[in-house]
Order: sequence, then C-alpha cells, then structure tokens
Amino acid sequence: MTHHAPNLRAEKISGGVATDRRHDSAHKHVTGTAVYIDDMPEPAGLLHGCLGLCTVAHAKILSMDLDAVRMAPGVRLVLTGRDMPASNDISPTGRRDEPVLADGLVQFHGQPIFAVIAETREQARRACRLAKVEYEELPFITDVGETDGRNGKMVTPPLKLERGDASSAIASAPRRISGQMRCGGQDHFYLEGQIALAVPGEDQDVTVYSSTQHPSEVQHMVAHVLGVPSHAVTVEIRRMGGGFGGKETQGNQFAAIAAVAAKKLHRAVKIRPDRDDDMTATGKRHDFLIDYEVGFDDEGRILGADFHYAARCGFSSDLSGPVTDRALFHCDNAYFYPAVKATSAPLYTNTVSNTAFRGFGGPQGMVGAERIIDEVAFAVGRDPLEIRKLNFYGVGERDVTPYHQTVEDNVLERIVAELEASSDYERRRREIAAFNANSPIVKRGLALTPVKFGISFTATFYNQAGALVHVYTDGSVHLNHGGTEMGQGLYVKVAQVVAEEFQIDIEQVKITATTTGKVPNTSATAASSGTDLNGMAAQNAARQIKDRLIDFAAEKHGVPKEQVVFLPNRVRIGNQEIPFADLVKQAYMARVQLSAAGFYKTPKIHWDRDKGQGHPFYYFAYGASCSEVSIDTLTGEYVVERTDILHETGKSLNRAIDLGQIEGGFIQGMGWLTTEELVWDEKGRLRTHAPSTYKIPLASDRPKIFNVALADWSENVEPTVHKSKAVGEPPFMLAMSVLHALSDAVASVADHRICPRLDAPATPERVLMAVERVRREAGA
Repeated sequence: MTHHAPNLRAEKISGGVATDRRHDSAHKHVTGTAVYIDDMPEPAGLLHGCLGLCTVAHAKILSMDLDAVRMAPGVRLVLTGRDMPASNDISPTGRRDEPVLADGLVQFHGQPIFAVIAETREQARRACRLAKVEYEELPFITDVGETDGRNGKMVTPPLKLERGDASSAIASAPRRISGQMRCGGQDHFYLEGQIALAVPGEDQDVTVYSSTQHPSEVQHMVAHVLGVPSHAVTVEIRRMGGGFGGKETQGNQFAAIAAVAAKKLHRAVKIRPDRDDDMTATGKRHDFLIDYEVGFDDEGRILGADFHYAARCGFSSDLSGPVTDRALFHCDNAYFYPAVKATSAPLYTNTVSNTAFRGFGGPQGMVGAERIIDEVAFAVGRDPLEIRKLNFYGVGERDVTPYHQTVEDNVLERIVAELEASSDYERRRREIAAFNANSPIVKRGLALTPVKFGISFTATFYNQAGALVHVYTDGSVHLNHGGTEMGQGLYVKVAQVVAEEFQIDIEQVKITATTTGKVPNTSATAASSGTDLNGMAAQNAARQIKDRLIDFAAEKHGVPKEQVVFLPNRVRIGNQEIPFADLVKQAYMARVQLSAAGFYKTPKIHWDRDKGQGHPFYYFAYGASCSEVSIDTLTGEYVVERTDILHETGKSLNRAIDLGQIEGGFIQGMGWLTTEELVWDEKGRLRTHAPSTYKIPLASDRPKIFNVALADWSENVEPTVHKSKAVGEPPFMLAMSVLHALSDAVASVADHRICPRLDAPATPERVLMAVERVRREAGA
C-alpha cells in the first residue's frame, strides 16, 4: 500500500464523520487476505489441542482411563480439570458453576472433560477418540417444558418488573385472553469458529491471541486459572470472523486450556475446535416458554398485561441473569401497558449453558409483546397494525416503561407512518385480500412491526471505555481502544471520529489490534454500545492532544486560542496556515506530549434490580419493517416476497456501515424466526450441530425485493458521539415482520377469524401444522 500524501488544499478530509466509508478490511475479506488467528504465521514448535467431550447428558464420572490417549502418536500432554494450576472455574459471574474441564460430574452431552495436546491437530483429534470413560447416568432435563416453569431449579435469581396492579386491571377489563408461546434458540454460526493461540513468555507471562469480544475477561479468566496476576497475561485480537455474542464468554475455555498447556510445555499451543464440536460445546441464544395474559377493551386498547418468561439456560449461569432481565425489559417493545407485571425464570437444564446473542434476550421479550398484539387484534377483528398504533407509547403521556423509565425520545409514530406510506401498506393489504380470495393453495400475508430497543449494558459498571491515541512526528496517528472488530465496522467508525477531531484524512489514522496491554479493564464489545463507548473515549483522547496543540500554537505564535483552527490536513494559526504534520513536529521539538489515554462513562444511567426500577438505558433506538410472504398451504413452504425497512441510527457516522448492519441483522433475525431450529434427542444430544442439519438463511432466502432506508431526519437527543445511535442489535428485531406476515398468511385460510398462534421458529412444518389447526378450528 503506497503512502498517502495529505491534500493540503482539500475542502474536506477523506473519511471523516458522516461519510459512506467502506469497512476498513472489506477488500481483504473478499480477497481472503484478512488475517484471522488461524492465518497468523505459526510459532516454531507449535502444538495443537483438541477437547474430549462427554457422551451422556448428566452423570457422575466413575472412571476415566486416558492411558491410550497419552500413548497415541504425537501426544505431548493430556489435561483434566485436576491439572488446572490454580482454579478449574471460568464462570463469568463468579458463581463457580462453570468448570474449565468437568471433574467428577458432567451436566450436558458434549461437555469437555479432558484436553489433548499433540504435534498436529489431526493427531490430537484422533487421540481424543481413545478415551475410556465410565459413567453413572443421572436423570436429566433438556427442555423447559419438562420443568416446573415457575418453581424449577434456577441458575441465577429471577427478576420481577411491576407497575400498577396488573391482575386487577386484567380481571376488570372488558375482555381477557391468556396463552403460551414457544420461542426457539439460535446458534451463532460465526464463520470463524472459536480459536485460541497461547504463546508462553518468561517468568509467569503468557500472550493469548483469542477470538473474543471481551479480551479483558479472557485475561482475567486465564490469570485466574493459572494463578498469576492479570499483568502476566496479555490478550490480543485484531479481528473476529463474526461474534454475535457467541464470543463474549465462550472463548474463555479455549484460551484457558491453551494457556495452561503452553505454560506446562513451554511451547505455543493452538486450539481450534471443528464446527461440530464448536456447536455442541458452546452456548447459544436462550429459547423461551412465554406465558401471557392480557386484558383489553373492545377497541383493542391494552389495559393490563402479565408475562412469565421461562428460559432454557443450560447447566450454569453464564450470562443468563442479564439475558433474562433484558427479555423483561423488552416485554413492552413499543407499547404502553397501563398496568404490567413481568417475571423471569432462568431455568437449569442439562444442555450447554446458553449465552449472549445479538439482542441479548430483547428479541425474545419483544416476540411476547407482538404475540399479545396479535391476540388482541384477532379478538376485536381489526388489522394488527391498527392495534399496534393504538397501543404505542405516547409523547409526554402514556410514556413509562414496566421498569419505571420514562421514554423521552419516542419517534415511533413518525417512523411507522413513513414506512406505512413508502411500503404502500394499505394498497397491498387490499391487493393481498383479493389475491387470497382467488388463490386456494398459495396464500399471501403482510405485516408491519415496530422496534424500540434500549441501549446500554444493563450492568451499569460495564458502560465505560478507554482509548489510546498517539500522534507521531510525521503527523500520522496510532489509535487503540478496548472495542473489538468482528466485521461490524467498529474500527473504521472510531477511526472516522479521530480523523474528524484532528481534521486529517482517515488514511493517516492507523487502526491497531485490540490488546489488554494498551487499554486495560475494558468492557465486552456488546450491547450495541461499541461505537458509543469507544468512539467517545477515542474522541476524548484526541481532544486532549488537540487542546495541547492549540495551547502550544497560540503561545508560540502569540495569537488567541480561538485563532488556532484545524482545517483539512492543516492548521490556521492567526493568518497563516501550516500542515498538520509541521505543527506536530514543532510541538514535539517544544516537548509537548503527543499521546493521550481517553476515557468515557455513560451518564444518566442507574438500575436497582431488587426494586425492578431505574433508568437502565441511555436512549432507545427505533425502527420498523414491513414484510410480505407467500405460503404453500399444502407443504408449509414459504417465500419472503418483499421487505421494506425504515430504521434510525441518529446522525449516522457511516451510512454504508449502518445499512450493512441493518440488512445483516434483519436476515439473521429472519433465520432465527424461520429456519434455524435446535433439536435435542431423547438422549440429550444436540442433533443440529452442523450446516447439514442446521439451516441458516442463504442468499437465496433473502426477500426478493429488499428496500432498506435510514431515517435521515433522526438525531440522538442525548450527546452521544456526533449524535449517532447504536446499530448492532436493534435491526435484528425487525425480522418480527416476517413471523407476523407468515401468521397473517396462515390466518387467511379461515378468513382471519382465528389467531394462528404461530410459534418460532416458524419452519415449514410449523406453518403447515398451523394451517391445518386453523382450518380445523374454523371447521373449514
């Protein structure tokens, strides 16, 4: 790559804020030259690890004969839970319920019980097959439907949100409905699987290259297992091939085992499980069983709502507490409930411990909200969109959430009105009715659904970030921050913020790999807050240096500070202009510090979990989508004919990146609600552990017509970085329009008299069964 010479006469810089800049690694992604951990040059003497997985769902280990494993060709070390130097626990919540390697007791089919380190990956994998393990099998539960959904064993304390008296409101309402909904889980299916490469250093030191969204947590976990201070462990990650929440806590195990082996053998160790083992042994999106009761009037106004969200959490707590909390935070989606009660049940099951996944429980919460809207609409015989609009949060009234936070930035009505017009909703609703009347087999459906998603970590202390900015004497800039890049475009957005601050071309800003050695105590890149937090921290660092340069220039040239103005690639000082690099060189010669550590913490937020009250979200992100589907009522197969999306990201830092996130989020959400189904058999085995049995959306599954627009009038009411809004998670929930369009198509077989109660994922089998059920109930 040739050196970029700044244009000193430019009207504006290249790649500043609010420019449609491509992803900084896009050209490398499509040409295969982006370096992921498995592409890094391998250290001399590198060894490879493989995990030995148990073959029962719940059992005591009576004996484990690993002699044949140790004697296998190429094997250098076999580790069990008892070989962990200081601790065999990697529970992210400190509950001591998640072993590195299970010792004495296994709690799900496929739980790692030993690890083999060998000269080659193939040798390690083959050796794993030679273990002889005797079990005393114990009773097991894989499905929350088999448990007591309210009083079953829980992995973490439940939450209750309450405002008003929901039971009285429901009891006194003119009309009432209750029901139950099942909402499936989802595998992350990141393109790059889990991987860790540990390189031993001198004394206690170890460097771990880990595909993780949370380098600081990996650092702490590795230090905890090794029994060394955090300063002895450095964790680095340049990029992940997708994360989606699946690399927030799940990388800890692989990093810890690789580090332990590397320190024991004094050789570098890499662990990269194959896709089957990865899908079997790592956590997924929580599936929920949602019980609901709603009271409403004859118009369809909701008067009271009561929800119970029971989640399959797996064998340990992992992040199930905050995930099930967030499900309750979104049981309202976009709707005001005059009286509401919502409770969670994070239930223990003998399955892999479920974890973070894009939306973090929020999507499952919203699906419950949209189900009751559907129920009410069918009960009063109105279009579900009318019922949605009737129950929207108001502005200045009807604006308090179930957790007692006031919604202060509501733009729902404008977004929905604009989308309703741009998608031709009314005309298409009439056309579809006419089409269905004349089409006995293929039926069409249409739905328009809103999204209101709260932005911030619900654990308040996570809402902080650090950044490190160096300006070198040639005017080039080195940028580092605690956020991680997983394809979402965080690195380029933060670089845009720094370029804008110094008024230099983005080519002058070097984006460097995230490492615990440069920015400490970072939060996970999650909760959609990567740009909000790290962009502000980087801006803070750049401003510190900029202020020093202004002070220096004003003093050196004898002009007031306000006469020092940063222009594109140059600085005006009084009535003269000099290149940015020249000012930097002068400042260096005058011994001005050209490096700064930036910091940011989100203001205004607080949350009292015991009371179920507070202001947990800094702001909300809004969007809406309108989808049309056609279903074959003989087979249940379907096609998404068209989707229109209008989503707001405040004043967008980079429209190109934001549109990519919206399109990708929608398709991933559509997969969750339609074709992606997790199946456990009677022995507690996950049967959908490879692309052959687990169906993510293909390019051919996308809507035939796909119109995505940003609300260009939007601006964040809070002082976020350049008034932008988060974009990682909110678009995921836009896919609810597909589920409800399928429901609408199913309902047409009985003239929209019966609520289809279509559960997710709405596979062709479920759609077909719903068609048959609705016909049967209607007597058709």
